[in-house]
Order: sequence, then structure tokens, then C-alpha cells
Amino acid sequence: MPPLVRFGVSIDNDLLKAFDRFISRSDYVNRSEAFRDLIRARLIEEEVKNPDARAYGVLTLVYNHHQRELAERLTETQHHNLRQVISTTHVQISHDLCLEVILLHGTVKKLRLMASALGNYKGVLDHHLTVTTGGEHT
Repeated sequence: MPPLVRFGVSIDNDLLKAFDRFISRSDYVNRSEAFRDLIRARLIEEEVKNPDARAYGVLTLVYNHHQRELAERLTETQHHNLRQVISTTHVQISHDLCLEVILLHGTVKKLRLMASALGNYKGVLDHHLTVTTGGEHT
């Protein structure tokens, strides 16, 4: 672990009070931990703006499994993107609905294209992609 560096930060009193309220509602032990996490999150947010950045993704899909040929289309799209798909978990959440969680790896652009393709099939009720670089370049 690299050495820690101490530095001063000037901050508006009201903003600091709001930050302290945030910390008290969270599991942070102190301001430094919260500050570090916020910086890391913002740096990762900037990294994933680059479509060519290497990233990991979690794609969640909720869909009606009664939709004709939908399960086959979802599977076929994943098979055509084997380099990006790490793992898939499928769960029945009701008589009609399924939840699928797909772990992905690749460029941000490829992950977003795949999420869009899967999420736009008729019968997919909800889809959400979370992308991270893991902060390895921050």
C-alpha cells in the first residue's frame, strides 16, 4: 500500500455539516475513509466515460419468460458475445418473471452495446448495466 499523504482542504461549513451527516448515516469510521471512497468513485466514473476502457459489468435483466422466443434470443446473444460473458445466473422470481444477472468483461463500448441489445428485446421489462474499471488505474 502506498504511503498516506496528509493535506488540508478548505470547505464551506454547511457543506462540511452535510458531509458529516452523510458519514453518520453510513458505515464510515471517519471523514478520511469517506473522502477516499468518494474520490475513487468519481475517478472510476470518469474512466468509464472512455468507450475503449477495459471494464467489468453487471447486467441485470427482468423479463417475462412467456414472451415467445425471448429466452432463446437472450441465450443466442450471449453465445455471440462469449468473449464478454463471464457468467450468467438465472432465477425465477414469479410465475411469469425471470431475473438474469450477467457478469461481463470487455471494453465499455462492447458492454454497453451488449446491454442495449439484450435490454431492447420485446418482453424484457427492465435492464440495468453497472460498469466499473475496478479503479486499477486510479
